[in-house]
Amino acid sequence: MMNKKFSDELLSKIVALKKQRNAIILAHNYQLPEVQDAADFHGDSLELSRAAAKTDAEVIVFCGVHFMAETASILCPQKKVIMPDLSAGCPMANMMSAAQLRDLKKAHPNAAVVGYVNTSAEVKAELDVCCTSTNAVAVVNALKDKEEIIFVPDKYLADYVSKVTGRQLISWNGFCPTHIKILPEDIKRERRFHPFAKVMVHPECLPQVVSIADAVLSTSRMCKFAKESDVKEFIVGTEVGLIYRLKQDNPKKEFYPASERAVCPNMKRTTQEKILWALEELKEEVRVSDDIRARSKKAIDRMLEIV
Repeated sequence: MMNKKFSDELLSKIVALKKQRNAIILAHNYQLPEVQDAADFHGDSLELSRAAAKTDAEVIVFCGVHFMAETASILCPQKKVIMPDLSAGCPMANMMSAAQLRDLKKAHPNAAVVGYVNTSAEVKAELDVCCTSTNAVAVVNALKDKEEIIFVPDKYLADYVSKVTGRQLISWNGFCPTHIKILPEDIKRERRFHPFAKVMVHPECLPQVVSIADAVLSTSRMCKFAKESDVKEFIVGTEVGLIYRLKQDNPKKEFYPASERAVCPNMKRTTQEKILWALEELKEEVRVSDDIRARSKKAIDRMLEIV
């Protein structure tokens, strides 16, 4: 555990340098507590980038994984986007390349192509419309005139959306290695320990987990649900980093991880020291090329038109 005096000194240096650089710090909900404490904005990947776009900051320090920093570059082309640890990638996003999606599109030439925000910028450039875990159902429902819909890359989110919408989707064999660590027996065990708790799980979880949850929600929706609910206890079926934010926002409520194994190592790469180094050196920069940016932004804009 970081020494509190050392942590306070680091944070003071970060705050001073952030002001000097006209920078903002974005932290995904799965980041370490020390990183969340240093951030100006917390949230899901897309909501962070949209929040950053509304500021006059010249520099964005994105504490998350690579596709998230790319999304910030897509929505904030005039800003410098840097990552404290460039090696922090998303295994799910890496499970599909743009070439693989082009091949899938050739096999289904009349299909509308919907892609989860958890994809590279090159994959987003091949989409008709982007989606998040919050709005995936609404996006698919809006495509009523399409006979076929390709949904990539997460097969478990696709399964959830298919069941809710009643649409058969052409999915890809992608998944989140962290969420699939949460098993039905984990939920059943935690329910025995906490019989009055509500179970909320992420739609990236296994279908067997989703089917026994009280609520299936994105991380931002989990935060909203916990705050607005009269329930005092929650079993949380997502990456364990969200627990910190939930407790910060709801100090009088209790939150229990569905599984302590649900840890994303890439999300834990960023530290306060790395944030400070990134601000000092203004690197590593993530920049999406103009061509890819323009094409991928169309898919994001189409999503925003729908929802």
